[in-house]
Amino acid sequence: MTATLWTNARVVTADGGIARAPLPGAVEVRTAAGRIVAVGPSLPRDGCVVHDCGGRLLTPAPVDCHTHLVFGGDRAAEFEMRLDGVPYAEIARAGGGIRASMRATRGMGVDALVAASLPRLDHLLREGVSTVEVKSGYGLTIADEMQMLRAARGLGRVRPVRVVTTWLAAHAVPPEYEGRAEAYIDEVAIPGLMAAHAEGLVDAVDSFCEAIAFSPAQLAPLYDRARALGLPVKIHAEQLSHMGGTVFACGYGALSADHLEHATEADAVAMAAAGTVAVLLPGAFYALRETVLPPVAAFRAHGVPMALATDCNPGTSPLTSILLAMNMGATLFRLTVGECLLGVTAHAARALGLAEETGRIAPGLSADMVLWDVETPAQLVARIGFNPLHARIFKGEVA
Repeated sequence: MTATLWTNARVVTADGGIARAPLPGAVEVRTAAGRIVAVGPSLPRDGCVVHDCGGRLLTPAPVDCHTHLVFGGDRAAEFEMRLDGVPYAEIARAGGGIRASMRATRGMGVDALVAASLPRLDHLLREGVSTVEVKSGYGLTIADEMQMLRAARGLGRVRPVRVVTTWLAAHAVPPEYEGRAEAYIDEVAIPGLMAAHAEGLVDAVDSFCEAIAFSPAQLAPLYDRARALGLPVKIHAEQLSHMGGTVFACGYGALSADHLEHATEADAVAMAAAGTVAVLLPGAFYALRETVLPPVAAFRAHGVPMALATDCNPGTSPLTSILLAMNMGATLFRLTVGECLLGVTAHAARALGLAEETGRIAPGLSADMVLWDVETPAQLVARIGFNPLHARIFKGEVA
């Protein structure tokens, strides 16, 4: 077994909840068979290929834990509408928003969906991302939702990346079920989940809990079925209003609650008790020109881990830069540099149930790391439109 020794690097492990600055002194990382074997000073060189990192910053590879990467069409016209002052909820009720992407996505084959999504994925990989969560949610039929997840799995076969798939059929009520949200859950979201799970397409279940989508009571049968199947759950919650989705999902031990602009301290308490990660999505906050900030102080006070993600989607967060997501997290949400780095590494991995697989530089984990042409994490977060990636290392290989 050939090992690799990564030496002469400024290492930030993101282990133990610390990501403020590189570890002091000479720190080396030994990898073998795609895993991290050891981290420490003066590691044995016997049988190693030695990689001199040239004094660069070495961090865990970013994890983008919330994306809608697979879709068809374009919604730039809605951007113009929002510039003219039309609220997103009004656009959605008039047939725009998720339904517009539904019309563009329905009927697309797997190959077409993969081809449309690859440029977006490649942007993320160029910034070092090792792991991408991809949701369904723009097909809103059983067949089309499953095609989206087949395409997501396909992305992981044509690029060196770990893809996590999430069943998000409860994203919106399609026109044919207008006024019949409960019937849509019973006839599409649940049977489709069972079919997708049987095909091995689902890693988690998500939903959009909002007045323009679904209430907790309407979502309960879906989450009950997810629990029966042994699947973890997530939720889009408290983005445009407070619907109680966070506390509802915490009752199912949710991996994460996402968006959370209108969340309360009581929600933070529930999340802390459930071990639920707060996934903050500054791209959507920015694109929708929101003014209500997520309760970051409450999350800190109650020890709720905070992740950051791009929320890459065609309308409300057309963002394919994890570095810009970090900068926005700091600038818009007042996160610290350390919180931003943990937000796209250790905490993002935890939001996907992958805390023991990736997101940290620690023995036993996958050797997913990035060498950056900077000296400190602050240089990663502070710059805009700047990509200092030197090398992306996925499962121990420079990709």
